[in-house]
Amino acid sequence: MSKTNANPAVAAKSTRTLTTRTLVYCALLAALQVVLARLLVPMPAVDTRFSIEAVPVFLAGALFGPLPGALVGFCSDLVGCLFSGYGYNPIFCLPPILYGLTGGFFRRYLAGGTGFLRVLLAYLPAVVLGSFLYQSFTLAYVYGAEGAFWQSLVLQLTKRGIQFAITIFLDAAVTSLLFKSRIFHRAGIWPPRGKDGAQA
Repeated sequence: MSKTNANPAVAAKSTRTLTTRTLVYCALLAALQVVLARLLVPMPAVDTRFSIEAVPVFLAGALFGPLPGALVGFCSDLVGCLFSGYGYNPIFCLPPILYGLTGGFFRRYLAGGTGFLRVLLAYLPAVVLGSFLYQSFTLAYVYGAEGAFWQSLVLQLTKRGIQFAITIFLDAAVTSLLFKSRIFHRAGIWPPRGKDGAQA
């Protein structure tokens, strides 16, 4: 077979972003998110949960890019709702998707170092824009008493402010420790590689 016939096949294989290996890792991370969010952590109320459920979704983005991260966030939230008893409402799916997107967008930044402060900074956009602001508004809108939206919003912002002031530090600490353990290096999925196969 000539080189001209072989090259297109090799090029097509190397440019695929969602390889079988990536899909397997993403499926495992999505399953881990469901376990952390729904099965291991008690939920005293529909809007209250202290957990490190964002870590697998963020890692999916950081390890494989924004699209796989977003898909892990969406799929794990959808599947997790089947175990929660509260049902699925698509209005709430944005925050988990944002964790995956944020991990992907900060991928190159984290390739320069995965210390606690750098990881904490990478988590901030998803936590502030998604879990704190957006989710507080949607929870107040969906579950707030009629005619009491603003009172419900203040309550949600207060509760979720306390919740995510704690969990963001836990998420960043766990993520940083996982990178420090070099488990992703040994698996061959970190650091990110450029199109030519060189380390980014």
